[in-house]
Amino acid sequence: MSVIHLEGLTKRYGEIAANDDVTFEVESGEVFGYLGPNGAGKTTTIRLLLGLIKPTAGTATVLGADIRDRRALTEAKANVGYLPDTLGFDDRLTGRQALDYFARMRGDERREELLELFTPPLDQSIETYSAGNRRMLGIVQAFMHDPDLVIMDEPTSGLDPLKQDRLHRFLEAECDAGKTVFFSSHVLSEVQRIADRVGIIRSGELVALEDIEALLSRGGKRVRIHLGEPVVEERFVTESMIDVELLDSTAQFTYTGEPQRLLEHLVEFEIQDIDIGDPQLDDIFKHYYGDEADSEES
Repeated sequence: MSVIHLEGLTKRYGEIAANDDVTFEVESGEVFGYLGPNGAGKTTTIRLLLGLIKPTAGTATVLGADIRDRRALTEAKANVGYLPDTLGFDDRLTGRQALDYFARMRGDERREELLELFTPPLDQSIETYSAGNRRMLGIVQAFMHDPDLVIMDEPTSGLDPLKQDRLHRFLEAECDAGKTVFFSSHVLSEVQRIADRVGIIRSGELVALEDIEALLSRGGKRVRIHLGEPVVEERFVTESMIDVELLDSTAQFTYTGEPQRLLEHLVEFEIQDIDIGDPQLDDIFKHYYGDEADSEES
């Protein structure tokens, strides 16, 4: 049984489809990255999975519980950790009091272990917390009852780079231990680093669902070349080169053809240095969104 299963999940607000016939599964023990710019429909999917809003059509199951069955979903959610994008802590409480509150509802057998990794100032009122401290408190409450499934919405928002790295390594270890993590993000490098599979959502529709490695391989190869002298664009550029940038004696582009053909072509030029590698997820993402990605993320 899949840990999460969506089947035609749809949420409409009038004529606007926030989620439109979304179908996919998340398997036990995997890190699933749900990728898209702000407003693409990521948070809507998460709210549907947690029963916070009702679907217009279709359904989903979470740990075997149908999201339309309120009682079954409530029981399943006892074994789910949730880190929302916007943390709704009572600002009048201290961090310690907030964790005590969640502990009474769900347990906290891993609280001390997590507080050694993520260190919010427990004896200060939450209203004095920075965004990073709020996020660390949220991470502790999401994992401290040792759930089998954790759903996270933009998990590194507000964290400094060191804490982001610590969270990434923690999530990798959790999944190695059998936990399942579903997280949404618009941070492409984050998804590329820690996700096993990725779903890309655009304007409410799922436009890609693949293993990270397969998605990267479909994006061609990223090539950077230092030439002995400037080249004529019409002679150098082939139809298999996209996103070409030529500046003086350097060239960079994504190559979508056969590598052997590229090498046969390049022997016609004076090459001083060449680097060929996998494309970044950013490059692939732009193929799905184009200029829309740049405008929505800015």
